[in-house]
Amino acid sequence: MAGPVPGESLARLAELYGVATEYRPAPDRTVTVPEEAVTAALTALGVDTADPAAALAARERELARRLLPPTLVLTGQGLPSPPEGTALPDGIPLPEGTALPDGTVLRVDTEDGATRTGRDCLDGLPYGVHRLTATTPDGRTGESHLIVAPDRAPGVDGRHTGLLVQLYSLLSHRSWGMGDLGDLADLAGWAGRALGVGFVQLNPLHAGVPGPPADPSPYRPSSRRFPDPVHLRVEEIPEFAHVAEEERPRLRALAEQAARLREGVLAKDARIDRDAVWDLKRRALELVRAVPLAPGRRAAYVDFLAREGHALEDHATWYALAEVHGPDWHRWPERLRDPRSPEIARTRRELADRVEFHRWLTWLTDEQLAAAQRAARDAGMPVGLIHDLAVGVHPAGADTWALRDCFATGISVGAPPDAFNARGQDWGLPPWRPDRLAETGYAPLRDLLRARFRHAGALRIDHVMGLFRLWWVPQGRPPTQGTYVRYDAEAMLAVLALEAHRAGAAVIGEDLGTVEPGVREALRDRGVLGTSVLWFERAWETDGRPLTPGSWREDCLATVTTHDLPPTASRIAHDHVDLRDRLGLLTRPAELERQEAAAELGEWLAELDARGLLEGTREEDVVLALHRFLWRTPARLVGVWLPDGVGDRRPQNVPGTSDEYPNWRLPVADGEGRPVTLEEVSSSPRLHALLAGLDEPVREHPEQDPPG
Repeated sequence: MAGPVPGESLARLAELYGVATEYRPAPDRTVTVPEEAVTAALTALGVDTADPAAALAARERELARRLLPPTLVLTGQGLPSPPEGTALPDGIPLPEGTALPDGTVLRVDTEDGATRTGRDCLDGLPYGVHRLTATTPDGRTGESHLIVAPDRAPGVDGRHTGLLVQLYSLLSHRSWGMGDLGDLADLAGWAGRALGVGFVQLNPLHAGVPGPPADPSPYRPSSRRFPDPVHLRVEEIPEFAHVAEEERPRLRALAEQAARLREGVLAKDARIDRDAVWDLKRRALELVRAVPLAPGRRAAYVDFLAREGHALEDHATWYALAEVHGPDWHRWPERLRDPRSPEIARTRRELADRVEFHRWLTWLTDEQLAAAQRAARDAGMPVGLIHDLAVGVHPAGADTWALRDCFATGISVGAPPDAFNARGQDWGLPPWRPDRLAETGYAPLRDLLRARFRHAGALRIDHVMGLFRLWWVPQGRPPTQGTYVRYDAEAMLAVLALEAHRAGAAVIGEDLGTVEPGVREALRDRGVLGTSVLWFERAWETDGRPLTPGSWREDCLATVTTHDLPPTASRIAHDHVDLRDRLGLLTRPAELERQEAAAELGEWLAELDARGLLEGTREEDVVLALHRFLWRTPARLVGVWLPDGVGDRRPQNVPGTSDEYPNWRLPVADGEGRPVTLEEVSSSPRLHALLAGLDEPVREHPEQDPPG
């Protein structure tokens, strides 16, 4: 009997591994993926595609022999007990097309060390990740990670306003050249008490790739699991006060240099210099480190090391090695590229002092993160800090070294062409391998989420659609020649709900842009809030007009703008068009772009005026009216971009640029471009008026639709 033709074999093989051979950017349009993209994705998953028919046959034999898949998911409280005399529950969630033989006996080894056997072993299992073993009557066995998770992540009680800020951009008179965790605690304590806000949402505070020059983007970190010590407030480390007297002149000299650096950043048109900040802090921290820890502090440090375990040791080892060999582990000596090699164990002993330094830094940063969240809660914030989880990590960083088997090589994450970017996007981030995640019971994802939830009232997940599928771009190919690779969304969402439940924290998904049908519904069913930005919320399927407040979804964080979009003052003045024109980013004549921007703003002004939300024509009046509109939607969370509160016109990031624009390096400034300190922000009449005016009475009922 003839086998499948080569093209059919490759297509079937791709299907078995979750690699798309076509996709639909719109309901009425299907795009065929280049065969090279399919084979590149399969190769990155460890498949030999030289003979697709043989690879297909081997994969089908492997699946046929397998009793259990690597990971299974149960939600709620587990399965009900089967009828008396039945060895195998009928409801076990096996993949379609698979079944266990009659008489198969199950055993569950739970996360807490207990063992369950027999007909009721799946009944009422506690939440966690357990080990399921199936033994057939003929003696064959199969094992699977069994994720038992809540149906939904914790929700947010009530409605709350909050501030959105890039921490590095908000300097106080105590900062060392960029915003730090002491500033964050001060911001949270003030905003909770003086403004009555319920949360502060931050940029990712992940550990960065060391420089110089350091990559300033918080969305391309070295590690997502561990925080970056560049955010430390050095003076608030308890041991700082006990530095030896003979070293105090050096500390004072460093503090004076930091003051000069800070004053330079606070000058008009200045830039944040992350490398200079870290150089000063590192030298100060070396002096603080010489102070012995008090017994209680030592015990807390030992507990931290025990909790973080080998993952922290790997993390600190990478940074110690990067000091010697540079921050790209692919260029290290071959013997050092495998974190499990005997040579690494020997080198770790040789660099023990530097490894210990980086472990200590991570602990200090974790402590100050905890203090910032306590400050937020003590100030009455029901949510507190909302941390941000970047979509991926730098290809040469600590995570890809420590977890090298879990990342696809020769592949980068991006986005396919769409209406906003005809050339697609390549973000330069290696993706997780879905097969390896399943084989580990999603341990890397669980560990990551647990760490990020630890000091958070909620977690924002950048590009949350990546829990379902990611656009894989083969190395050396343009983004147009990539393909989608599917992940087990059920397992990913179960892990997310489990870790959110354990932390008692909410989840917000950044679901802007092109979203696959059914994804938003699946996220909503799991309790994940979406993200709604005012300028994008329109009735696209009908007349394209702005959605009425009552038509917005409730389960979302609603904002006027984001860090990747123009500040509201810039949009009102059309500065964003001029900026993109200067940067060469426009694909149409600038005058046409200005006309469209003016028409869009005019439409919104009419909308706001008709609803009684617009009290004047000043910039501040329009900014307030737009946020009052948000407050009249049912959105659970309403966020105010902090720069909007002081009139800043400069975006923190302009997508599509690198050296052309100072992305991620601008301090918060006023409308004239003069940097504004945290102390000035806290006394800003404009910001106070904005927050106080959200729920003021309006001339007409908020639910009344404007004429026309």
